[in-house]
Amino acid sequence: MRALSKRAAEPGLELIEAPEPSPGPRDVKIKVLRTGLCGTDLHILKWDEWAANTLRPPVIPGHEFFGRIVEVGADVTNVEPGQYASGEGHVVCGSCRNCRAGRAHVCARTSSIGVNRDGAFADYVVIPATNVWVQPDDMDPSLGAVFDPLGNAVHTTLTYPIAGEDILITGAGPIGLMAAAIARHVGARNIVMTDVSDERLELAPAVGVNTSINVARRRVREAQTELGMTEGFDIGLEMSGSPQATQEMIDNMMHGGRIAMLGLPSQEYSINWSAVITSMLTIKGIYGRQMYETWYAMSAMLSTSSALRKAITNVISDVVPAADWQRAFDIASAGSRGKVVLDWEQ
Repeated sequence: MRALSKRAAEPGLELIEAPEPSPGPRDVKIKVLRTGLCGTDLHILKWDEWAANTLRPPVIPGHEFFGRIVEVGADVTNVEPGQYASGEGHVVCGSCRNCRAGRAHVCARTSSIGVNRDGAFADYVVIPATNVWVQPDDMDPSLGAVFDPLGNAVHTTLTYPIAGEDILITGAGPIGLMAAAIARHVGARNIVMTDVSDERLELAPAVGVNTSINVARRRVREAQTELGMTEGFDIGLEMSGSPQATQEMIDNMMHGGRIAMLGLPSQEYSINWSAVITSMLTIKGIYGRQMYETWYAMSAMLSTSSALRKAITNVISDVVPAADWQRAFDIASAGSRGKVVLDWEQ
């Protein structure tokens, strides 16, 4: 089979011919149709400090995918060949305190598909049956391939009640844009989005954003005043990992406001804790998806709303043949477009 592999501890990836994986008794083999490119994959390509400390080559990256089940292990009874599926990228131990308490998304022994074990940048991927999320037969393959990042957006956005609230989203990357679509679907009042890329901010109206701000030229406070929000934002969704964005969010929250943080910073940074304390703000870190409550929520919302399906699909800007993977990575690395998806049927 074709596989985009990290073969050595150095920058780069290589499209190679690799043996097809075989499922164990509790595993499922999936024919990959589409894979999404994630920031994690860019780190792996560049072989930065995080990648060097985390991966043990050779490994096949890729954890956002959609495909068709072609084989199941002898002990698998919950899915069957022929079904379409996406996959939860975190393989958990099932026996630690968090797993046994129903908090598997914070399992300390998590093994990540495409990072700690071979992933979906290949014609076939094998994952545990418990990680399979069966999709409808009419699911658009590219939409099915972005369920992993969509889950991140849903988990973050639904952390706090948002109906009727004013929302500030910092970071107009694919997950930030998806978060805006979810917030609009659930019934937020004003949604303001910030970034430093005009190209990405141009995608914001299509997902329901009221006001977009390029913070290289304009401040959040101006939009807040224009929208008549005299007391600040109720909810903040930090998707950028930017220290400046985080502090500006804190400065524009109403007293008692709540912030959910998904964006990963590249290094440690300080914030004005006096503002957090005196404004009585709540800040919560978000990682991945709740297993599997988030999956139920996003499937339910998509199945009942054509407008939401269209909004999330609008976030997908490029579908590139797998053979042309370098161009796909170049587009994603530029950081000026929406979600990039590799097509493994071409």
